[in-house]
Amino acid sequence: MSNLPEPVDFDLAGGDRRSLNRSLHALAGDGAGARWNIRNPGGRHALCVGMAAEAELAIHGHVGYYCAGMNRSANIVIHGNAGPGVAENMMSGSVRVKGNASQSAGASGRGGLLVIEGNASARCGISMKGIDIVVAGSVGHMSAFMAQAGHLVVCGEAGADLGDSIYEAVLYVRGPVASLGADCVEKEMTDAHRERVGGLLAAAGVEADPGSFRRYGSARRLYNFNVDRADEY
Repeated sequence: MSNLPEPVDFDLAGGDRRSLNRSLHALAGDGAGARWNIRNPGGRHALCVGMAAEAELAIHGHVGYYCAGMNRSANIVIHGNAGPGVAENMMSGSVRVKGNASQSAGASGRGGLLVIEGNASARCGISMKGIDIVVAGSVGHMSAFMAQAGHLVVCGEAGADLGDSIYEAVLYVRGPVASLGADCVEKEMTDAHRERVGGLLAAAGVEADPGSFRRYGSARRLYNFNVDRADEY
């Protein structure tokens, strides 16, 4: 007999977003293991933001802006597409998008794992600060712009200006890259890097050969202003 608690059903067709978020915030401290099914999201914005409990949340449908923003500890699955800024500033836990994600997925994320089973639009991983992002499809232009720490794994293609002004984040892309941004360069792919990619793919539940990826990162030319490279800034 299972010791798991019965899932709570919250239907947004008959309830409002603020009521949902207040109820989820009340789980902080003693909500470990709680399970929620959130139905009929209807593209509403800012669902399940600021989670601070080790809860399991399943959102059945498409969501709008900033879903699962500032997530801490919760594991959130979106059974649909996600609007801009999904998992923005995530601290820990996981967020999985079963469909596609709009721009700025995982922006400023500091920890945890974001998995996008479809494609991600522009600026995926912008200013990431420790989050790990795995995209089973492709990403749009300016992805990992000013990425500071963490990993971005792209199983498909990457748009123009990948990794522009990147710091110490590490990017792995299996498909073609339209162009690299300022100070982003291709780097050697060692056995240690292939092992890292394999671990991230396994954690994300995405099947791909780690040996088919290429690695990109910072050339470290833009850390300090140099007049001889003024055109690169």
